Amino acid sequence: MRTEEKLVAAGVGAGDEVIVPSYATAEAAVAVRNVGALPVFADIDPVTFCLDPVSVAGTVTSRTAAIVPVSLFGHPADLAALRQATAAPDAPVVVEHELDHAAQDIVRRRANAAYLDARLSGVVTPAVAPGVVHRYDSYVVRVLGNGRPDRDAFARALRARGIRCHVPVRTPVHRLPSFMRDLWLPETERAADECLTLPLNEVSSRRDLQRLVSACNALGGLLPTAA
Repeated sequence: MRTEEKLVAAGVGAGDEVIVPSYATAEAAVAVRNVGALPVFADIDPVTFCLDPVSVAGTVTSRTAAIVPVSLFGHPADLAALRQATAAPDAPVVVEHELDHAAQDIVRRRANAAYLDARLSGVVTPAVAPGVVHRYDSYVVRVLGNGRPDRDAFARALRARGIRCHVPVRTPVHRLPSFMRDLWLPETERAADECLTLPLNEVSSRRDLQRLVSACNALGGLLPTAA
């Protein structure tokens, strides 16, 4: 069932507010708007990249009808904490459809991610909350520095070495023209400036991973901004 259909089934409609992440694709916000409700953007947890329960609590109003967490990059959102954080206990948590992967593929991706976690330097590798099974739909690192030029320079240097990489969310949804809001979501903005998706999946070979590690570690985490 699509997110829009789940919202309708939950009774969400015109005049309602639905809390969604801005650090994501616009899919959830579009679904909310399509049922006549207003998307309200909350900040993310810097570790999981999912909705931050504290930020969610600060956005709840008497019109809050639902929350749509997104299990970004394969790290599941903390649904229990989100339910506890809301002052609207009857507001349903509408979970977006997740990618369907075979268990053995998830095991392989987790093993490949562990290989990178142990060997990459100069970038911040993905963190996993205790007791959580990360599916690693994407392997996203942070390239720390003085803002977007450092991450983007790092990405260009990797591509020059034949490593395919991309920025997972370049523009948060609340800064897109169709959803523009006058908000400051600090963790969302920081993730948009620092995050980079590196190539990893269940069929990545050890040679692929070694080549990726060599390319990343040769660059280090900081690159000077181009003049």
